[in-house]
Amino acid sequence: MQLPRSLQCLVAFALWLWALGGSALAAAPAAKPNILIILADDLGYSDLGCYGGEIATPHLDGLAHGGLRFTQFYNTARCWPSRAAVMTGYYAQQVRRDVVPGIASGGGNRGVRPGWAPLLPEFLRPAGYRNYHAGKWHIDGKPLGNGFDHSFEIGGGQSNFFRAPGNTDDGVPNAQTPDYYLTTATADAAVKYLREHAARFSGQPFFHYLCFTAPHFPLHAPAADIAKYRDTYGQGWNAIAEARHARQRQIGLVTHALPAMEREIGPPYPFPDDIVKLGPDEVNRPVPWSELNAAQRKFQAAKMAIHAAMVDRMDQEIGRVIAQLKAMGALENTLILFASDNGASAEMMVRGEGHDPAAPMGSAKSFLCLGPGWSSAANTPFRRHKTWVHEGGIATQLIAHWPAGIKARGDLRHTPAHLVDILPTVLELTGTPWPAAIKGHVVPPAPGRSLVPALAKDVTVPRDFLWWEHEGNRAIRDGGWKLVALKGGDWELYDLATDRGESRNLAAKNPSKVRELEATWMNHLAETRKLALSDPPPGDAAPKKGKRAKQE
Repeated sequence: MQLPRSLQCLVAFALWLWALGGSALAAAPAAKPNILIILADDLGYSDLGCYGGEIATPHLDGLAHGGLRFTQFYNTARCWPSRAAVMTGYYAQQVRRDVVPGIASGGGNRGVRPGWAPLLPEFLRPAGYRNYHAGKWHIDGKPLGNGFDHSFEIGGGQSNFFRAPGNTDDGVPNAQTPDYYLTTATADAAVKYLREHAARFSGQPFFHYLCFTAPHFPLHAPAADIAKYRDTYGQGWNAIAEARHARQRQIGLVTHALPAMEREIGPPYPFPDDIVKLGPDEVNRPVPWSELNAAQRKFQAAKMAIHAAMVDRMDQEIGRVIAQLKAMGALENTLILFASDNGASAEMMVRGEGHDPAAPMGSAKSFLCLGPGWSSAANTPFRRHKTWVHEGGIATQLIAHWPAGIKARGDLRHTPAHLVDILPTVLELTGTPWPAAIKGHVVPPAPGRSLVPALAKDVTVPRDFLWWEHEGNRAIRDGGWKLVALKGGDWELYDLATDRGESRNLAAKNPSKVRELEATWMNHLAETRKLALSDPPPGDAAPKKGKRAKQE
């Protein structure tokens, strides 16, 4: 009789641990580790197989089973703030990369960082690292001007995965080809940079920042990838969410009940004219699947098949990057960290070249979005979506794989942690100091904490709290308590130790805890305002007023 997959992993790990004599600590590698940070875009918490999903992600699953999965890791609920957090070690508001409440020009997706907030490669370059970027950017300045030696940068391609215009390799525009697909082009650049590194700079360590746009809207994927999932999602988003939740409980990722889908919660931004363009089978609320008619079910199932194909293709391309690391003998001493910039998106809009309802779904002439029904399922087992700071908007996977430095194989890590922790973790592992002053500017204390202790054992990394604010949505987590509020709404209080699904609001029963956490949130906001006003940018570099940037 064959054991279930989860028990197989458990038995294999127990035998491996016994062989090591019970030690889970890794000996320090002789050379500085290479660093590969991979970010997905709008990926749901449960979209990967190793986090409970049904989508085929064997390469990411392999990294997880050969390393660690964090169960309580967080992002910022949005693209550009998350990228600022990864690359600076500060909350985005502190470095003017998200709007600071109460300051008219306090930042946002066009904010300019203070001089004391350089990006990670500028720390690593003096330590001998070569630095490479491929994919989405969405940080102020340009990669080649911020410490990177090579950069494949996604520009106008954000609105069409099959179009090359706007995408550049070290400033040179990509050529349009019949089979062009952005996820593949991003991996092509990453592999090319690694091959050059192996040929010319093998004596130096490298840092690679690999940022896929998948599975961000529009829903675009190669037809062959979509075909793999044609018959997968006819059962609907309610059944998929329940199946994912059951697998998550079996794995040990979560213990709480699955919260009900919030049928009244639609896209965060209303575009009623766009909903009309998308046709009569589009649905902008997560109503029970049983309430949809046959045409709507077919349309919605096809949309999720495209989303799955985008995730599947991203995993295939990550597999090519891993293969290149193996070929150059670098995989053993490369720390790979994988996460998403926010939760799955309930946004529904039409951009770029528009939407042709007659075009095949998922093709270049279509422009479809996942929508709140499938976004709810993708974010299983949490509530809400991208832009909200309830768990569904801010929870992300974190996979850590480093054979030379992490002895654990397939273990879970339960410490609460955040994207701001990545930079201090990398600095500690590379022996790179965080200077007291940068370019004549005093460096203020950063909120990030090194996760190095958690790479060795399942320990809680000490910190004061974790803090969020985005577009008026706000939250703070202190230990197991979380205080969260919608824009203009009242505070809600949850005990995440027993209710990470945020189903039981304890604010009325525990007003003293609400007041305590609210005071802490407000104090941090006041400190953030001071930082955002420090070292103002030159007048010609100040944020410009205007519409939200097209890249989200």
